[in-house]
Amino acid sequence: MTAPRLEIDLSRIHHNVRTLVGRLDPLGISVTGVTKATLGSPEVAREMVLAGVTSIGESRIENIEAMRLADLRTTMTLIRSPMPSQVERVVASADISLNTEFDVIDALSAAAGRQHRRHGIVLMVELGDLREGILAEDLSSMVGRTLDLDHLDLCGIGANLACQSGIAPDATNMAVLSSLADSLEARFAITLPLISGGNSANLRWALSGADVGRVDDLRLGESILLGRDPLDREPIDGLHTDAITLVAEVIESNRKPVRPWGEVHQNAFGMTARPDMTARPELPGEGDATRAQVIVALGRQDVDPDGLVVPDGLHVLGASSDHLVLAAHRDGTPVGTELRFGLDYSAMVRAMTSPFVTREFLRATPDAGPSRPAPDLRPGGSRACAPPG
Repeated sequence: MTAPRLEIDLSRIHHNVRTLVGRLDPLGISVTGVTKATLGSPEVAREMVLAGVTSIGESRIENIEAMRLADLRTTMTLIRSPMPSQVERVVASADISLNTEFDVIDALSAAAGRQHRRHGIVLMVELGDLREGILAEDLSSMVGRTLDLDHLDLCGIGANLACQSGIAPDATNMAVLSSLADSLEARFAITLPLISGGNSANLRWALSGADVGRVDDLRLGESILLGRDPLDREPIDGLHTDAITLVAEVIESNRKPVRPWGEVHQNAFGMTARPDMTARPELPGEGDATRAQVIVALGRQDVDPDGLVVPDGLHVLGASSDHLVLAAHRDGTPVGTELRFGLDYSAMVRAMTSPFVTREFLRATPDAGPSRPAPDLRPGGSRACAPPG
């Protein structure tokens, strides 16, 4: 079997989606399943839809196009602000896009007119994390200008927190989002069917028993794929944290000196380590002259080595472009042995996007209960957005 490879257990992803949908549905919150970390995998997207997400969120139009070619039938939302150079492609393949710039929105309207389509717009609001978002004092003007454009539907407003500055969603900033939705509806005599509160970092707030206000949708990726809370990377109760595993092959197994020798300069990635600072008490063999060392055919071209969860008895010593060097508690790991690594979000994204890491889709555990049928919602309908659920 080819290595390195990602083993993706679709049944565990299905379980995670069903569990989160089941917890959020009583609160009136639907789930947009985010596939960007999987490079827009049609297999993962289809499993999310079958398990109950109401739409798919993706950051790259190329991935949305690939999912359309794979005949994935559901609402598609471009969750990164569209590039002006891609507005024609965005309108052709995405039902909805998240936006902050009027010039882009205007170009989307023109592209939709040329294609005889309607396109949905969600205006993103800045709530403190300082990534994308319109300042609250500028939002009303942006809404007015957007409503004046043809070929667009203003679906709602949204926010994103915790990605850039680590600002947590809480009762205060989520209440601001709800208040803005109420005031916009009153001022412009409109209905905003979609209030997209944020990402997996919102789960702690949403499930805390707090008043969720107008928030009726969350864009969930990391919690579905890794079963963890992005605020602290702790496991979320009841979710699988091993739906995605990285498998790599041992290409050298030997005993080597504990410390390097010779004149020290920068390594391949510009880092310098003095030999007298390489000792780490937690590593096997510290204090000895030699220790068991294993090299795996996996490098920084394939994965973020700092985001790996290594098998018991092994510790990461370092990584170059193509080699992952591990210290072992015992000798005797044969060359050709496959080792299985857990992943954090950074490591998963790097592995998913590496052309040298293959994917194997598994169904190791049975599905539980009936699934929601996939809705047939392709671009070009009479209305670009509708209430979630």
